[in-house]
Amino acid sequence: MPVYQPSHQTSGGTRAPRGRRIRCAAALLALLTVVGYVVFVDWTGSHGLDCYVEANGTRLGLQQPQAANAATIGAVASSRDLPERALTIALATAMQESKLHDIKGGDRDSLGLFQQRPSQGWGTAEQILDPVYSSGEFFDELVKIPGYSRLPLTAAAQKVQHSGFPQAYAKHEADASMLAAALYGREPSLSCRVPSGGSPGDPVAVRQRLAREFGAQVLERQGSADGAPAEAAGTGALPGDTSGSTVTVPGDAAADPTDEDPTQHGWALAQWAVAHAPELRIAEVAYRGRIWRARESGSGWVKDAARPGHSYGDVRITVEH
Repeated sequence: MPVYQPSHQTSGGTRAPRGRRIRCAAALLALLTVVGYVVFVDWTGSHGLDCYVEANGTRLGLQQPQAANAATIGAVASSRDLPERALTIALATAMQESKLHDIKGGDRDSLGLFQQRPSQGWGTAEQILDPVYSSGEFFDELVKIPGYSRLPLTAAAQKVQHSGFPQAYAKHEADASMLAAALYGREPSLSCRVPSGGSPGDPVAVRQRLAREFGAQVLERQGSADGAPAEAAGTGALPGDTSGSTVTVPGDAAADPTDEDPTQHGWALAQWAVAHAPELRIAEVAYRGRIWRARESGSGWVKDAARPGHSYGDVRITVEH
């Protein structure tokens, strides 16, 4: 094994000059400061990666706005009953085009998550800067491509985007796939560190955002006799209606009966709420015996021991009050 040899040595065992010792000490102090800072931000999240998803020992970190935008893309895909592969393609595209930020400027007149251009017929600047609209436009074009779900990701994305660098989408495929699995509830692992307290939230605003991003049907429970929302079991509230500071939304009951896992839809809703917690002032999200709390958000999803009697098939979103 090669042995590391220092590039500067003193001859004959003589002591290094005092100035050199001072410089070495200063360098060591600087190194310790950097190490200390890295440890600090790892514990506190001060590096700005406030959200993460995990799968198979791999963790993907995201800034909260990135997670919120990704969750919105996922909600729009869900509202159209698109396969997970469609969401993966969309996320990889947005990762490359904007790093999942709603950019107000770009190359020429490119805007938004997908860097769509008003001059190319994608809509007005105001429309493109709306993540719900821009996601819908992306999916409108994607589903026109025959067999898009079987194409290589770069090919499918390029047919929508017409990019000058089509191979650039490939480097995001693994991360996009992991994020899509979380947002679609197949591998639910999305959690965010967010501040608690502050101004109160508005449960009506939460309900409106759910309907806008997932579609109005997200607030309805399937299986009621007259097609109207049925009472949420154990809550005394209508699904999607507000009871105090809590919005109760059907989880399992609203799932497609053909789904292999009826909890996927509920987890998609629950993780969407966590991703949007800061802007909607969400304090707690509970589903299937698990709960996420803003005031303890560093712990992620934990066992919900406080509500053993509530309907675990419903997603409960509680705002700050």
